[in-house]
Amino acid sequence: MKKNVLAVSAHPDDETIGCGGTLLKHKSDNDNIYWLIITKPTIKSGYTEKFIKSRENEIKNISDQYSMKKIFQLDYPPAILDNIALKDLITDISEVFTEVKPDIIYLPNRSDIHSDHRITFEAVMSCTKSFRFPSIKKILMYETVSETEFAPPFSNNAFQPNSFSDISNYIEEKIKIMKIYESEIGKHPFPRSEKNIRALATFRGATAGVEYAEAFMILKEIF
Repeated sequence: MKKNVLAVSAHPDDETIGCGGTLLKHKSDNDNIYWLIITKPTIKSGYTEKFIKSRENEIKNISDQYSMKKIFQLDYPPAILDNIALKDLITDISEVFTEVKPDIIYLPNRSDIHSDHRITFEAVMSCTKSFRFPSIKKILMYETVSETEFAPPFSNNAFQPNSFSDISNYIEEKIKIMKIYESEIGKHPFPRSEKNIRALATFRGATAGVEYAEAFMILKEIF
């Protein structure tokens, strides 16, 4: 039976870094994949018209690569979600949930160094109460290189994976898709580099006993 999968990104590229290989597995299973992007660059928020157009094209291209059923992009400016009323964000996310009726949700790590990731996590989790959205059977938190590993090294901030997805058959395609984000990927030792993405997948794969893997923290699972 097809599942409704919702990948949540604070910014475009989070979904590919954090769960791109797993989304490709969902694609191969013919699941319905939806994409919720919380922020959107605008002229008013300091972005050039050239960048905005390039980002729009990247999002369309990325969506095609995953065969996404629908993209939802909210209008919140990047990098200042901490200035937004949380109730407004929760209302907008709830409307997406109502339409999608997700079975599985992938969302950013709760303690990433970027405040947009933390607020996205909080708002999404506020929308996952079973009496409001009973369709939700599984919630997984993903790690994002350049954000998760730079969180303060306190025990309550640690990303401690308890679920692994074997992406050995999808690592090359994941990296190919990531390269669509020309302004986001750089050369090693820049964190969002092909070498680092592959290294993390290798490390997580070794933990799971496969060649390459993505790691998650399961926050909810109903059998």
